[in-house]
Parts: sequence; structure tokens; C-alpha cells
Amino acid sequence: MTVAPVIALSHGGGPLPILGDPSHKDIVYSLKNRVPKILKLGTPEQPRAIVLVTAHWSTKNPTISSAASHELYYDYYNFPKAAYSLKYPASGQPEVAREVKAALEEQGLASVLDGERGWDHGVFVPMLLVNPDANVPIVQVSVLESEDPEKHLRMGAALSKLRQNNIAVVGSGFASLHNFQAYSELRSGSPAKVNEWKNKISQWNGALTQAVGAESKEERWRRVSGWRQLPHANDMHPPMRGEHFMPLIVCAGAALEGEKAGVYEDTYMGSGINTYYWGAETVA
Repeated sequence: MTVAPVIALSHGGGPLPILGDPSHKDIVYSLKNRVPKILKLGTPEQPRAIVLVTAHWSTKNPTISSAASHELYYDYYNFPKAAYSLKYPASGQPEVAREVKAALEEQGLASVLDGERGWDHGVFVPMLLVNPDANVPIVQVSVLESEDPEKHLRMGAALSKLRQNNIAVVGSGFASLHNFQAYSELRSGSPAKVNEWKNKISQWNGALTQAVGAESKEERWRRVSGWRQLPHANDMHPPMRGEHFMPLIVCAGAALEGEKAGVYEDTYMGSGINTYYWGAETVA
């Protein structure tokens, strides 16, 4: 059986990637072109399901969408009417949801099945671009309110077991930067302030790539557990607002011993935004 890939993608701002926002041009290109290659969509090795960890669902315990189908949850506000009529008709997969729950509990993580909550925009916005055919079932998984890195790594370790059965793991967040003050100042700050942010983001991205790029599982876990000590971490993700970083931690935990991380960079607001992946050929 094919070992499915892992990717912690950058999903952009709300529905803006779908609405044609110019600042998302690079992100949209990657979601349409790079991510399908990483996931091997349209090939004989296409995943039989995707477990998608979304930054937009924070819960006390890992919670798993478990119905055969889910409505969409338009968890954004004050966008054009078109943003509220988007459809993504991929199926759910109750059997895989139960596998996820069992794997999490083997890691000592009590988890919850949820057949009611809709798929949020961390799921349907990127997936509309990644796989518009909607022909791969999806199981949505929450991140933890505690933002405990060790628990998120264990979530990933649980999901790594499903990779052996060709179930891909996708983390949907914004690991390089999720700080609205930074977005505002990158958009309209003074040249000095813009350069300050760009330098911080560059230093942070370099340190982050070293951390998640460790091929030794033990070393990767050690570095990622200490992510708050990386340069400018609290500027990129303010304290206790790190939910958009948590999917990357899960993905780093789902990477196998000796597995090499790939990375690609999109430009967003003039700065580099990194996406990390494992178990796939390098994409240009």
C-alpha cells in the first residue's frame, strides 16, 4: 500500500483565494498546481481519503468530523455574497473518522466524533483549489485550545499510522505568519516598518525550516516542541493565538523517522510564506 504524503499548507485569508484577491496570486497558484502534485491527485497513488487538520476549529480534545457528508460552515464575515454560496461536495468518511479516533486514543489522546459541525473555510477554501473534482473523501480534525505542542505532535504520530493505508494528512493553517497587526503594517506601514517585518519573517522562516527539517524524529520533535523560542515566534503568532501554527506541528508529528521535509515559498504581501511537506517528490 502507498504511504500517503503530509502537507502543512498555507490557506490564505478567509475566502479571498477563491474571490481572486491579487495578494493571494502566489498562494492560489500553489494550491492549484503544487499541492495536487504533492498529494498525487489524478494518479494511481491518489489518497483514498484526506485527514485535514484545520486551524479554524479549536477544541479541548481532538474532535473529528464523522458524518458521511457535511455542510459548509461559512466562518467569515463581511465578504461578498458569492463567498456564502460556495459548495464543496466531497464526501465524509465515517470509517476513517473512527480510525482517526482509535489512533488518537492509542496515543493517550481522548477524542470526540462530531457528525454535526460543518467543514469550515480551512477545509473548503483550499480544497476548492486543490481538488475541485471533490473526489477524495475528507475527515476534518480540530486543533487544541491548549496549543500544547507535545499533544499536537502526538496527534501527528497517531495520524502517521493512517498514512500507511494511503490516507493523506493535510494541515490547513498559516505557519509563517498569522498576526493582523503585521498584515496591516505590511500593507500600509512606513517603508522602515515594512522592512522590519520582512526581516523578522525571513529570520523566522529560516529558523522554522531548520526545526521542521530535522530528519531525526527525536530531533524534529525537540525543535518543534520549542517553537516559541524560535526568533520572532511571538511576532508571527501572538501568545495564545497560535492556532494557525498548530496544523504544522501535527504534520511534523506525522512525518516518519528519516523523512526529509520539502518546502516551497509563496509571496504574500511582499514576504515569503512557507509550506512544508513530507513523503512526496520535490515540487518546483
